[in-house]
Amino acid sequence: MGAQISAKDVKALRDATNAGMMDCKKALEESSGDMKAAEEWLRKKGLSDAGRKGARVAAEGAVISYVHPGNKLAVVVEVNCESDFVARGEDFQNFVKDIAMQIAAANPLWVKREEVPADAVAKEKDVLKAQVVESGKPENIAEKIVEGKINKWFSDVVLLEQPWVKEPKMTIEELRASMVQKTGENVSIRRFTRYVLGEGIEKKVTDLAAEVAKMTKS
Repeated sequence: MGAQISAKDVKALRDATNAGMMDCKKALEESSGDMKAAEEWLRKKGLSDAGRKGARVAAEGAVISYVHPGNKLAVVVEVNCESDFVARGEDFQNFVKDIAMQIAAANPLWVKREEVPADAVAKEKDVLKAQVVESGKPENIAEKIVEGKINKWFSDVVLLEQPWVKEPKMTIEELRASMVQKTGENVSIRRFTRYVLGEGIEKKVTDLAAEVAKMTKS
C-alpha cells in the first residue's frame, strides 16, 4: 500500500516549488511521501519551473470557438499566454483548439478546483456519504471512501483535472504544463462557455396519436 499523502504535505511541497496542487500530490505519491524526492520529481517533469512561470502575467492569448459537426454543440474558450508572438504560434493555437474540443467532449463545469463553490462540494459529499453508508460501510470508513470519491468527482467536473480525451493517461493540467515548457511562457486557461442547442428550454411534448384521435371525434 502506498504512503498516505496529507493535504499538509501537498501544501508544503507547493510552497516549496510553486507547482500545481495536483502535480504536488502526484509527485508525493510517486515518491512514497518523500519531500526531497518529490521536489526532484517535479523538477525532472519541468512542473516546478512551470509553477514559477505561473506567477507571471499572461494577458495575451486567443479566444477560439469550436462547433461540433451537426451544429448542436459549440464551445468558446479563452486561453492566455504572455506574448502575441506565442499566441500566434501553431503550437499554442493547436493547444487552444484541443482545449475547446476537450470542453465539448467532457463537459467540465469549472476550470480549476479552486473555482468550485464550497456548497457544491458539500452537497456532493453528502450524496456520496449517503450512498456509502447505504451500502453498509461503517461511518468511520465511509469518510475515507468519500474522500476518494470526491476526488474522482473533481476529475469529472474540473477541466484541469480531467483526463485528456486524446491521451487519457495525461490530465489537462499536465498538457497545460507541457505547453509552458514548450513556449517558455505562462499559459493559463481563463474561462469557457459551452452551448448545447435547446438547453434550458422547456420543450412541449405532443402526443400525436392523442391529437389525431381528438380530431377524428370532432
